Amino acid sequence: MSVEIVSVVQHNREAPLESDVHRGVATPGASAQKGTLLRLLTDWSFAKRAVRYALRLPTPMETEDRRVLEQVIFRYYAAQPEFQKILFVGCQWYTRHYQRSFFPGREWWTIEPDESARKFGGAHHIVAPLQELEQHTAAGYFDLIFCNGVFGFGLDARDDCERAFAACHSRLRPGGHFLLGWNDVPARTPIPLDGIVSLRAFERWTFPPLSTWRYTTNTTFRHTYDFYRKPA
Repeated sequence: MSVEIVSVVQHNREAPLESDVHRGVATPGASAQKGTLLRLLTDWSFAKRAVRYALRLPTPMETEDRRVLEQVIFRYYAAQPEFQKILFVGCQWYTRHYQRSFFPGREWWTIEPDESARKFGGAHHIVAPLQELEQHTAAGYFDLIFCNGVFGFGLDARDDCERAFAACHSRLRPGGHFLLGWNDVPARTPIPLDGIVSLRAFERWTFPPLSTWRYTTNTTFRHTYDFYRKPA
């Protein structure tokens, strides 16, 4: 088994499911890596993703929430030339192809507190939690911020949520867009979103391809996309 495929096992541990596909946050026990190796040998779809990772090819996820993100949301924004400076929050091995595959030619930034994930980040990468974004970029810098699979997966405390979303608002230009992706289940909703004051600074924005500001995917964990806009 090549070093690269072993690497995908180490970073993936278990092929991301609907619950943790966006952040790789599951914390499996000691037997998980053995189980992943077994899947590598017996599960064709998982093995295919591992081989694509080893060859540094895009490794798309086969879940409905990921399909909506990549094939609907990304494609819409990629077709809009006004969104040139983009921040993607969090990065893992399955997100490292996003700029190359969906946003070539755009100024692509990533932010992730885990130093070891730097290799999966964009050309412009910040090693810091989202709530410290204001320390690293200028006010009104970004046109678009994707914050997917972070709320409820590390961004759990009310104060951290308030700071993080306020930082996103201050670093977006007037008229900039903010996407929040989250799992609408009690275990992954640490506090009610409608109780987060900093989110009220945004306008709810109807995303044209889905004709709604909030779209819940048909998945076990009800992964949901909320679309916001900073008032112009």
